[in-house]
Amino acid sequence: MSQSAQASQSCCDNHAGGLPVEEARARIKAGIQPVTTRERVALRDALNRVLAEDVHSPVPVPAHDNSAMDGYAVRGQDVAGDGATDLEVVGRTLAGETFDGELGSGECIRIMTGAPMPAGGDTVIMQEQADRVGDRIRVHGPHPSGNHVRRAGEDLAEGERILAAGQRIGPAELGVMASAGLVEISVFRRLRVAFFSTGDELQGVGQPLGPGQIYDSNRYTLFAAMQRLGVEAVDMGVVGDDKESLERAFREASAFADVLVTSGGVSVGEADYVKDTLDALGEVDFWKVALRPGRPLAYGRLGRALFFGLPGNPVSVMATWYQITRPALLHMMGAQPEPDQYFPVRCAEPLRKRPGRMEFQRGILSWNESGQPEVRTTGAQGSGILSSVSRANCFIVLPYNAGSVEAGETVMVQPFHGLM
Repeated sequence: MSQSAQASQSCCDNHAGGLPVEEARARIKAGIQPVTTRERVALRDALNRVLAEDVHSPVPVPAHDNSAMDGYAVRGQDVAGDGATDLEVVGRTLAGETFDGELGSGECIRIMTGAPMPAGGDTVIMQEQADRVGDRIRVHGPHPSGNHVRRAGEDLAEGERILAAGQRIGPAELGVMASAGLVEISVFRRLRVAFFSTGDELQGVGQPLGPGQIYDSNRYTLFAAMQRLGVEAVDMGVVGDDKESLERAFREASAFADVLVTSGGVSVGEADYVKDTLDALGEVDFWKVALRPGRPLAYGRLGRALFFGLPGNPVSVMATWYQITRPALLHMMGAQPEPDQYFPVRCAEPLRKRPGRMEFQRGILSWNESGQPEVRTTGAQGSGILSSVSRANCFIVLPYNAGSVEAGETVMVQPFHGLM
């Protein structure tokens, strides 16, 4: 037995049911070196990328004082008192235009949302609060000076840091950088992640099933998850259950990929070739996690590439991807840590669980007749029931040492929104 296999065996002897999830995450993170190579990309190409450096605003946002309402720009001192005030309308300004003059005492201009404030004007009267007859309006005060005005630099000051290095870029981040006029930004290079399924029983979609065959759903699940994460996903197809095919695939992936993710072939028993091949060509760190669904999970290195050998059952693939693999890849991408988004809710039904493993049951989070949040399972929790994930909107997270849960007790949930 190699040293890596002995280490793996020792680790599993210490944790007969597998490593606790938090320990597995910590061990993986400790062995990862985040990417450092940078590249500049156009703003529209930056979605799901990770910022390689802080981003600062080159201009104030907004660039000028402007109206927050459709109405009339006035001098605040003219409308500060109680009672009615009559003002003369001396012009009009739309968004994108400017007023050339300067407001004098008793004057105002018609102004639209986003239009620059005129010189001398510091307050906006909403159009609903003004009675207009011809070129004059009457307003009833008082109206605080500065009302309904967006100040220059109110959102971002010139030179202010907009986003920090390590920030993943989503729609809001793209928008705020565009508001500062940025064209290109510096991001870390994409991770290249190879993946394949193992199993002679697997058939491609669109092909007729033979005796004992099933369609390969795991590659589609993983491809979608990788696309959402923002890595370069390289689909290597289905690899047969024999050592020669696996060895060829492992060598090919280790030559170009930062990470290799497989599904199937890591369970103890049958043709356990994935773990054996990894042990022969690379290093095995651990191969069991105290996680349900998803206990058989091989983690190690294959040359310069990280290796994640996920289980073959479809729900186990999803659980191990989101709870183990995805956090590791985010760290490798150079992204800031994402805190677990758990929150407590009432459990509407009893849940079966035994201590000694962390469980992620598929749940439906909803609001009961009293307007309080509660959660119930999607039904049967078998690791082959992939439809349970599509019906669910959260994981019900049951801690390592917890036992069964009675209806009415509080449990923690992890919403899918923002995770998947």
